[in-house]
Amino acid sequence: MSDHKTMTLTLIVWRQKNANDPGKFETYAAKNITEHHSFLEMLDCVNEDLILAGKEPIVFDHDCREGICGMCSQVINGAPHGGQERTTVCQLHMRKFKDGDTIYIEPWRARAFPIIKDLIVDRSALDKIQQAGGYTSCHTGGIADGNAILIPKPIADEAMDAAECIQCGACVAGCPNGAAMLFTGAKVSQLALLPQGKVEAKQRVRSMTQAMADCGFGNCTNHYECQASCPKGINVKFIARMNREFLKAQFG
Repeated sequence: MSDHKTMTLTLIVWRQKNANDPGKFETYAAKNITEHHSFLEMLDCVNEDLILAGKEPIVFDHDCREGICGMCSQVINGAPHGGQERTTVCQLHMRKFKDGDTIYIEPWRARAFPIIKDLIVDRSALDKIQQAGGYTSCHTGGIADGNAILIPKPIADEAMDAAECIQCGACVAGCPNGAAMLFTGAKVSQLALLPQGKVEAKQRVRSMTQAMADCGFGNCTNHYECQASCPKGINVKFIARMNREFLKAQFG
């Protein structure tokens, strides 16, 4: 028999059949949960109980469960990914909570992210921004050629900081305007900083910002909630860099 102390929590979860259903909160008990369970494992336990009871399990996104892929996407107690610094939902553990707690769980909420079912939303709008220009089509040579192009370490480090974005959409969910400026800024910056990305920089920033507007995302009004919500610590300075790249593309 396990020596782990268990806890029982009350979950208030958003349930919605599809995009046209009005949806509503429903209450569930999460029983026999230890501090070593991850948040998603806790939901797995709740779903097992629901299935055994002949009820429909809670639908939620997940994949790698290692904080890498960006699939998990839940607003927990009002904060995207649960509000723990640099932590995705899959890396959030139940030691953050205590016995008897009530936890509210909702999907990402933004005009550009329609709800598919329960806690799953359609984040393909971010794919459309990426497809609009988040790549380089110039010839970059082989591996040896890449090592022959010297890049100052501060520039390489900044590009890697931008490349940490995992496209989870927490920045959009956290922003009161539903803006994707942090996501787009990171994707524009990671390429604009490097020599391989400079060739198409002007067309890239024009195309990606246009796609962002076409997809229905809002604009930035300096709330900084995107940075606070990002599980990878993407800095708002990349929004400023994107704005500079955009102005250079208009007048350069």
